[in-house]
Amino acid sequence: MLFEFDGKTPKVGSGCHIASSAEVIGDVVIGDGSYVGPGAKILGDFGRVRIGSGTAIEENVVVHARPNKECVIGNSVTVGHGSILHDCVIADYAVIGMGSVVSDFSTVGEWAAVGEGAGVVSGTSIPPRKVAVGIPAKPVKDISEEWKVLWTLYKTALPEIARKFNLTLKEIRLEKPRSTRRRGK
Repeated sequence: MLFEFDGKTPKVGSGCHIASSAEVIGDVVIGDGSYVGPGAKILGDFGRVRIGSGTAIEENVVVHARPNKECVIGNSVTVGHGSILHDCVIADYAVIGMGSVVSDFSTVGEWAAVGEGAGVVSGTSIPPRKVAVGIPAKPVKDISEEWKVLWTLYKTALPEIARKFNLTLKEIRLEKPRSTRRRGK
């Protein structure tokens, strides 16, 4: 669902899939071929949200920014299920693990990965090509070339998945069961 707010309307690129239970509100721009999963909330109400092309905002992710600020998510980023991104910058090809929080004025570098459940606290910078884990998140190792190859495969498949959702996803309504009770007795 796309919503205009305070005269600002979301702009969605071609080939995107926005789940019907997702909410994209106000000053939001989403690049071509991106995916926004069920239950996701992308709020451009106080600030702006900019999401690049080929990016996956998975199920139940929340993206928001402070008043007159901006939350920027680059190209080919994967934001895992249930994560929260608030007023931060996520560079191209980064991976944000499921259930992670990336807080105000933080940055996650190109090809960096934030581990599942990690907390990138306000003002933290995760360097490019590093894996960061824990609360507060700290870099613990480098991203390997094998990891980049594997994640490149996942990320290049995303526009095709978004296209398939747009072409083949169909709502199914269950029929109410008929009563087997006899009337009049």
